[in-house]
Amino acid sequence: MSRGSAAPKPGNPGVRAGRAAGPGRQPWRPGRLFQDGAPGGPVLRLLARWVRRPLLPALRLWRRNIQLRVVAGTLLMSLGVVLLLGFVVIGQMRNGLLDAKERAAQSQASGGFSAAQGQADEQPGPGGPDGGTGRASLNWRSDLVVQLASGGQGAFNVVALSSDTEGTAPSRGARASGGVEPARSIPVKLRESVAQGPGAFQTYTRINYSDGKPSEAGLVIGKRLNDIDGNSYELYYLFPLTQEEDSLALVKTTLATAGLFVVVLLGAIAWLVVRQVVTPVRMAAGIAERLSAGRLQERMKVTGEDDIARLGEAFNKMAQNLQLKIQQLEELSRMQRRFVSDVSHELRTPLTTVRMAADVIYEAREDFDPVTARSAELLGDQLDRFESLLADLLEISRFDAGAAALEAEPIDLREVVRRVIGGAEPLAERKGGRILVVGDEQPVVAEADARRVERVLRNLVVNAVEHGEGRDVVVRMAAAGGAVAVAVRDYGVGLKPGEATRVFNRFWRADPARARTTGGTGLGLSIAVEDARLHGGWLQAWGEPGGGSQFRLTLPRTADEPLRGSPIPLEPEDSRRNRERAAAEEASQGAGRLPTVPGQAGSPASRGLPVSARTALPPRQAAQVAADPTALPGNGARVVSRGAGERTAGDGSSTTQEAKREGTRRGR
Repeated sequence: MSRGSAAPKPGNPGVRAGRAAGPGRQPWRPGRLFQDGAPGGPVLRLLARWVRRPLLPALRLWRRNIQLRVVAGTLLMSLGVVLLLGFVVIGQMRNGLLDAKERAAQSQASGGFSAAQGQADEQPGPGGPDGGTGRASLNWRSDLVVQLASGGQGAFNVVALSSDTEGTAPSRGARASGGVEPARSIPVKLRESVAQGPGAFQTYTRINYSDGKPSEAGLVIGKRLNDIDGNSYELYYLFPLTQEEDSLALVKTTLATAGLFVVVLLGAIAWLVVRQVVTPVRMAAGIAERLSAGRLQERMKVTGEDDIARLGEAFNKMAQNLQLKIQQLEELSRMQRRFVSDVSHELRTPLTTVRMAADVIYEAREDFDPVTARSAELLGDQLDRFESLLADLLEISRFDAGAAALEAEPIDLREVVRRVIGGAEPLAERKGGRILVVGDEQPVVAEADARRVERVLRNLVVNAVEHGEGRDVVVRMAAAGGAVAVAVRDYGVGLKPGEATRVFNRFWRADPARARTTGGTGLGLSIAVEDARLHGGWLQAWGEPGGGSQFRLTLPRTADEPLRGSPIPLEPEDSRRNRERAAAEEASQGAGRLPTVPGQAGSPASRGLPVSARTALPPRQAAQVAADPTALPGNGARVVSRGAGERTAGDGSSTTQEAKREGTRRGR
C-alpha cells in the first residue's frame, strides 16, 4: 500500500477530508446514524418514539393550560427562594453554634491546661529507682485525667498521651476518660502540631468509644505539658458536638417544614389568583367557539366593575353587533337567493313561448331575405344561450339554498369520460386538435352522481378545447388509496399568477373589458366546483402563462370518506419548472455517465406534448400515470409566472399577446 493511502481505521465510517467518495460510496455525515439505511437508525427512532409517547399528553396539557404553567412556575421559583434562604439560615446557624462552642471549649481547655501544669509544678518529683519514677509519673497522669474529667459530667473528655520524644509508642501510657479511644479519636496531624509547638491546637474530628457507644462529631483541643518528673506529655480535651448537631437538625426540620408550607401556600395563592383571570378567558374562548359554530345568542356572564367585567361587556357588545350584522346579511342573502330563484322560474314561461315562436321563425328562414334569415339564426343562438344561463342560475340557486341532492352510486369514470369526449370531439376537430386519454387501462370506480360528474368533466374538456389554441388536450385518470382523480391538461395560453384561484368565481373574466362572444354563461366552473364539494371532493386548477393549464377533479372512492391526497399531482410533469429541473438534473448527472442518444426533435416529448394512451410513454410521464400519494391538496391552484423571452410548451412561439384572454372556462 502506497504512502498516504492508508485504509481508514476500524470503527471510522467516514471518508478522509478532501477526498471524494468513490463509486457506490457516500460520505459519512453526523446525522447519517439516524437515517433509514444506517445501522440502528430505525431502532433509535422507535425507542425515541416509545419514550416520547407517554410524555405527549403532559406536553399537550402544558402547552394548552396557562394556569398550570403559572402555578408550576410559581412553585419552582418559590422552592428556589426557600432553598436559598434555607442554605443561608442554616449556614449562619451552624457558624454561630460552632463559634460559641469553640469559645466555650477554649475557655474550658485553657483552665484545664493551667490547672494541670500548676499541679505538676507544685508537687515535687518522687525519689527512688528509675522504674518507680516512671510508674509514679503514669499514676499521676491517671489521677490528673480523672480529676480534670470529673468537672465535665459528659460535657467533655480528657486524654493524656506520652510524647513521641520519649521513644515509646503513641498509645503507650495513654490515659483517657469516658471510654474514648485515643488512637482513633485524636488525628495524627493534630498530635504532630502539638508535639512541635508549645501552644494549644484544635481541630474537628470523630470521637470513637471503646464501650460500644456510637461515634460522634467533636472538637479536640490539645497542648504539650510537663509532668511531675519534668517529662513532656500531651493533654487533650474532647468536646462532643451532639447538642449543636441536635440544634442544627431542629433548625433544618423547622425550616423544611416552614419552607414546604410556604411553597404550598404560594402555589395555592397563585392558583386562586390565576383562576380569577383565566376563568373569564376560558369562558370567553368557549363562547367564541360556540359563536363560530353558529350559536349567536351566547353571551358572557358579567359581574363586578373591574377590567375583567369591562372585557366581558365589550365581548358581549361585539357578539351582539356580530349577531345583528350576520342576521342582516343572512336576510339579504335569503332575499337575493329568493329573487334569483323566483326570476329564473318566472322567466321559464315567457322563454318557452319565445322559444316556440323562434323555432317557427327559424324553420321558415329559407323563405326570408338573407338579412332576416340571419336574424332568425342569431335569435335561435341567443335563445340557446339564454336557456343555458337560466338553467345555470337555477342550479346555482339550489346550491345557495342548500337544496342540491347527491344521488351517488358506483360508477366507472372511464364510461363518463368516453361520453364527454364523444360529445367534445367535433369541437376539437374544428379547432384542429385531438383529445387524448391516459390511464384508462384499469377501472376507475367511485361512488358518485354520474350526472354531476359528467357535467363537471364536460365543462373542463370543452374549456380545454376552446382555449387550447388548437393543440392536443390530455385527459388523465388515476386511482390510489381512497381517491380517484381526473385531470384535463391543455397547452394553450395558460393562466397568469393569481387567476387559478379566481377562475372559479361566478362571472369572473381575466379581462373585464372584453365581452362574451364565444358562448358560455360564466357559471360553468362555479357549478363544477359546487358539484365537487357536494361529493366531498376537490376541483383545483394550475396554470402558467404560455404553458397551458390543468384542472384536476379528485373524488373519494366511497361517499362521505375524507380525502387525504390526490393520485395525480396538480402541477403536471411537463410543466416548465419540472422540465427545467429535469434538464438540470440530467446535466449534473451527465458528467459521470456515458453519452446517450439524444431525443429526436420531432418527438412528442421534445415538443412538450403528451403522447396517446395507445403508445408507450416516456419514463417520467409513465411515472405520472401511477398514483402519487404525495400530491397534497390545496384550496385553489398554483400558477407559475413566466419570465420575459420564454417560449410556449407547445410549438415554441411567443404567446405574450395571446395571454390576455377570457379567464372563465365555459363548458356549454
